[in-house]
Amino acid sequence: MKVGIPKEIKNNESRVGMTPAGVSELVKHGHSVYVQHTAGVNSGFSDEMYENVGATILPTIEDVYQTADMIVKVKEPIESEYKLIRKGQLVFTYFHFACDKKLTEAMIESESVCLAYETVQLDDNSLPLLTPMSEVAGRMATINGAYYLQKTKGGKGKLICGVPGVRPAKVVVLGGGIVGQAAARVAAGMGADVVITDISLSLLRELSITMPANVNAIYSSHHNVVNEIKDADIVIGAVLIPGDKAPHLITKDMLKIMEPGTVLVDVAIDQGGCFETSHPTTHSDPVYVVDGIVHYAVANIPGAVPNTSTYALTNATLKYALALADKGWKNACKDDAALCKGLNIVEGKVTNKAVADVFNLEYVPVEL
Repeated sequence: MKVGIPKEIKNNESRVGMTPAGVSELVKHGHSVYVQHTAGVNSGFSDEMYENVGATILPTIEDVYQTADMIVKVKEPIESEYKLIRKGQLVFTYFHFACDKKLTEAMIESESVCLAYETVQLDDNSLPLLTPMSEVAGRMATINGAYYLQKTKGGKGKLICGVPGVRPAKVVVLGGGIVGQAAARVAAGMGADVVITDISLSLLRELSITMPANVNAIYSSHHNVVNEIKDADIVIGAVLIPGDKAPHLITKDMLKIMEPGTVLVDVAIDQGGCFETSHPTTHSDPVYVVDGIVHYAVANIPGAVPNTSTYALTNATLKYALALADKGWKNACKDDAALCKGLNIVEGKVTNKAVADVFNLEYVPVEL
C-alpha cells in the first residue's frame, strides 16, 4: 500500500502522523511511504531521518494526498485539505466529527473512508488511540492551569503548591478517565488540594485507593459540582462520551458563583467542550475571559509538546496502521472489532451512530 504522511497545517500543530521508527516498520512490511517535506521537523524528525528508513520525501501536501492510498495524520483535515481527499482514500487520524458539521459534510461528500483514532474501542470500553494523547493533555491541563493562575496571566495570583503557612490552590477535575486521572496526579504531585469527580461508583472506589492522599474522589452530581467549584482555583473539564458531544457540566450561570480569576481548562473542547462558555482557541491565542473567569480551550493541547506526543501516538497507532496497510481497511476491520468501531464515515455514509444523531443524518451500519 502507498501510505502518505502530510505535514499538519492546523494552527500551531507541530506533531506528525508517524515517527521514522514507525515508517521503518511499514517499509519492512513492503509498503511505500511518502512523507511531505519538513513534515516531521517540528517534532524533531528531519527529512533525512525518514529517507534513511526508506521513505520518499514529496515536496507538497498535494503530492502526498494524490499519491497515497492511506493518509496517516494527527488532526482532522482542515478546509484547505477537503478538496485533496478523494473517493475511496483511507484517512486515519483524529476526526472528532460530532463538534464539526462542516468537516462531517465535507468527508461525506468526498466519499473517502474516515477511520477515527478516537472511536477505536476495545471490549473493555478503553480507547487505545485516544489514551496516549489523553495522558499528555491531562498532564498539560494542570501545568497550563497553574500557569494561567498567575495574576499577570489573568488568574487569582496563586501558586498551585502554596508555601509553608499558605494553603495550596484547589484543583477540581471533572471526569475520572484517562485525562482526569493524569490531571489529578500532576496536580497532586505539585502539592495542590485536588478533587476529582465521576459518575461511576466503581471508578470512584478505584480512584480513592490509587490516587495520592491529597486527592478526594467525589460523585459527580450537579449539587456536588456546584459546591466544589465555588472555591476552586482551577477547574479541568475532562469528560468524554466516545464519538459524541461532551455534556455541559458548567453553565454560563454557574460562572457567577465562582471567584474572579478562576481558571477553566476545557480538555473536552475537541468534542464540543464541557463548559457552556467554551469555544476552541489556539496555542497562539489560548485564553479568553467570561464574567471574570479565565478560559483555556486549546483544541490540540498535546501539539505544544510534539516530540513526546508523536512518539506516544505512534506507539499506539502503529499496529493498527500496519494491519490496515497489510490487509486493506475492509479485512483489517473485519478481523478487529475495535478497529471497526473507528469507521465513522465510509464512502459517503455515516457509520457512527453518535455522529449521525448529532447532525440528524442517516445512520448506516458498516457492512464488511
